[in-house]
Amino acid sequence: MDLTPPPFSHFAHEGLEIAFFDEGDPSGEPILLIHGFASSANVNWVYPGWLKTLGDAGYRVIAFDNRGHGKSSKPYDPSLYHPQQMAGDAAALLVHLGIGEAHVMGYSMGARISAFLALMHPERVRSLVFGGLGIGMVSGVGDWDPIADALLAPSLESVTHARGRMFRAFADQTKSDRQALAACISTSRDLLSAEDVAHIDVPVLIGVGTKDEIAGSAQELAALMPRARALDIPGRDHMLAVGDRVFKKAVLEFLGEVGRA
Repeated sequence: MDLTPPPFSHFAHEGLEIAFFDEGDPSGEPILLIHGFASSANVNWVYPGWLKTLGDAGYRVIAFDNRGHGKSSKPYDPSLYHPQQMAGDAAALLVHLGIGEAHVMGYSMGARISAFLALMHPERVRSLVFGGLGIGMVSGVGDWDPIADALLAPSLESVTHARGRMFRAFADQTKSDRQALAACISTSRDLLSAEDVAHIDVPVLIGVGTKDEIAGSAQELAALMPRARALDIPGRDHMLAVGDRVFKKAVLEFLGEVGRA
């Protein structure tokens, strides 16, 4: 297994076409991967080596492009991008594949979607890995309105807001539909309360880069949850933590512990 993108399939949910891949060992424990904002299944999970890492470890690896991203449908209506709806896409994919329960790993926005999935469909989630999002899941991750403006700006050169420039450059790099992303960013940041996350009663690993200025503290989020642990990903910022070796090693150890429990 290499870093070449695998073939994608599609299924329909709520009138949208959702693109996904189903790779690795078909008889292995399933793990569902949910990517971050302005990314895709390939950008978050194939190119950084996660598909290879998890596939080589014997897992059945499933990932999909969130609505508005990658090869999936890209509506321009902001009301279609609340995390509850995107978590519904994830649950529908598991139903489509006949998978009763899976490990779930999400990065950044994908971590938020994973948390909503665990609350809405707890019977579907065996364990959780949150990457790139800590206490910001509860307290917020700052003002993201300038990011929507940056995505709709005529060019990167006209964007002065630092975080806006970062995500505009990323969206350009991934050749994303910037109008769909602007709709997504306006409604996909619904917060969970401390009481909400306290109800997530599965094993959870929370990995955040030590230079990540977006995610918020992994330790503070873990302290709110009954079965969570925090992981510092040394020297990594929000964009670079996802493929880090320390993160991969910790995830494999965590999944192995859950599998033996």
